[in-house]
Amino acid sequence: MASATDSTTVPSTALRRSLGFRDLVVYGLLFIAPMAPVGVFGALDARSHGAVALVYLVATAAMALTALSYAQMVRVAPQAGSVFTYARKALGEGPGLIAGWMAMLDYLLIPAVAYLFSGIAMNALVPEVSRWVWTALAVVVTTLLNLWGVRAAARVGFAVLAMEVLVLLVFLVSAVTVLVRDGARRGWLSPLTGDGSLGFSTAAVLGAVSVAVLSYLGFDAIVSFAEEVTGGSARVARAVLFCLALTGVLFLAQTYLASLLTPVSSAELAADPARQGPAFYDAVEASVGGWLHDLVAASKAIGAAFAALAGQAAAGRLLFAMARERRLPGVLARTSGGTPRAALLVAATVTLVAAVWAARRDDGLDHLVSVVDIGALTAFTLLHASVVGWFVVRRMEGPPNWWKHLVVPVLGAAVTVAVIVEASWTAQLVGAVWLLVGLCVLVAQRGRRAGTPADGPGTGVGPGG
Repeated sequence: MASATDSTTVPSTALRRSLGFRDLVVYGLLFIAPMAPVGVFGALDARSHGAVALVYLVATAAMALTALSYAQMVRVAPQAGSVFTYARKALGEGPGLIAGWMAMLDYLLIPAVAYLFSGIAMNALVPEVSRWVWTALAVVVTTLLNLWGVRAAARVGFAVLAMEVLVLLVFLVSAVTVLVRDGARRGWLSPLTGDGSLGFSTAAVLGAVSVAVLSYLGFDAIVSFAEEVTGGSARVARAVLFCLALTGVLFLAQTYLASLLTPVSSAELAADPARQGPAFYDAVEASVGGWLHDLVAASKAIGAAFAALAGQAAAGRLLFAMARERRLPGVLARTSGGTPRAALLVAATVTLVAAVWAARRDDGLDHLVSVVDIGALTAFTLLHASVVGWFVVRRMEGPPNWWKHLVVPVLGAAVTVAVIVEASWTAQLVGAVWLLVGLCVLVAQRGRRAGTPADGPGTGVGPGG
């Protein structure tokens, strides 16, 4: 039998090891998107009373807790499946299924949102073509790249990422040039202290953090490629932490500069919600010019599609891992040339239907965005519980490091639970219904397995679920 690292032959349920550190970083940055704050800048500026850079500083620190927990667990279980694998190994079969089930909601819908963003941006540039057509085209193109193979997709993704970073650098240089020449429209420290129009409020900043955290969803997709990485799990852990740190710096820099260029106060944005969506573009156009406005819009259109590519790839690997452990139909556990094509096609179909449905509705984006975070945040909470369960409760690695194995995951879980509490009631309702369906699946599978012999190797890795 060929090994998973064989360059020509790969077992039908194994993934090909072909990714390096750079490839992991590319996927992580593609999924997060270097200019993710562009779409929510105005809302965060209004909600935080002008302290939007401080919001991203706090949000980066908060998400670092989750990144550190991922870094711990990827060394324990360097396999595809992400939090499904970790919770199953540390907490048992039941929590593992629920973790994977909730992560599935996130992994299938985040790409749909990104595809829709791409369709909306392209429709703004070429209004003669309906946005649902652009959305569907983005799904088809990126799905073909994913079916081609993770390595090929990473190469194309690197080129797209380079384009996004170049556009971001153009914005940063242009913004600094304008500020040196004309000065700032707000105080130089206002992005960190508030612009004074509404007064500084710790509660307002924390409320905005609950929204800004959503800009980071997707960095965890890196761990889904753990079985396809050369160099071991330590390389995956480093890539997760590096991606989060880099995006945190980029988010902080662009929101700081955009705040200084914004021609209206946070109070004016708060009083007129219609101006919040295009606030970043308005700041760019008013200070630099329409050419940069169009350049940023085009970059967002392409970047969003490839963010969805990375998300779709991660979703396919989650379905693959759950099917391999007989939690989903076995056909999804088959690979072809080391690529889980069946799982990828299922993920692509779900995201295509969701994205096109939303693109054909005026309120489609609101419906999708309202629920994408619940699955991820619930899965993150179970991730933190897995760290405590594996290292502190079960002590599988010897005496625990109390800081890394208890303090960090407990604080991380507190953050994710707080964000869930701050979510809209619609998102909470959808999450509760999805969780209920997952519990029904768990009960049905337990009933089917009752009285049967134990599963074969690779399934009974945790305590009784």
